[in-house]
Amino acid sequence: MNSYIKRIANYFLIGVFAFIPIVVVLQIVLFMKELISGTFQFVYGYWDNYLITISIFVFSFYLFVYVGYRLTIVEGSWIIRLIDNIVNRIPLLNSIYRVIKKVVNLFTGHGQKQAREVVFTEYPKEDVWVPAYVTNRVEDMYILFIPTSPNPTSGFTVIVHESKIVKSKMNIEEATSFIISVGVDFNHIDNLHPLKPK
Repeated sequence: MNSYIKRIANYFLIGVFAFIPIVVVLQIVLFMKELISGTFQFVYGYWDNYLITISIFVFSFYLFVYVGYRLTIVEGSWIIRLIDNIVNRIPLLNSIYRVIKKVVNLFTGHGQKQAREVVFTEYPKEDVWVPAYVTNRVEDMYILFIPTSPNPTSGFTVIVHESKIVKSKMNIEEATSFIISVGVDFNHIDNLHPLKPK
């Protein structure tokens, strides 16, 4: 009877875990729906006119697409440069804006080619290897962000010599997936050969 209850509990937990990715995706979809509908109601409540509200949303959509196109294809947008120039003149706010922009660029890859690089480094001690994002490089020193599982937005920033890192074939999306899945989503066996003890 006891083993039967354990089996049922085990099946229950496996079923719950199977639905977690679906629930996360649904939460993101519902969040976006609430954000869009809340913004729509706010704009409509201000103008009290569906035509104006829809026009504002169409214009906003076109603006985001245009800026995304310019940043991806042309590597620049006069709108973003204008906002950058305005914010850079405001003390304190300019520092926060600059740091946030660099963090966003880490994950989008705009403006920092090395930020898309993933390496392995020994942390927190020798012979324990972790994947890390290269956020900056000064001569032969690497500045790394070591994310923690299963939340890759938290972690540690370390400075190491280039002799202390091993290049990885993973891109930033694959490394993030590896971290979120706590190692389940990992199929780069060739990457592990340089990490093996000699």
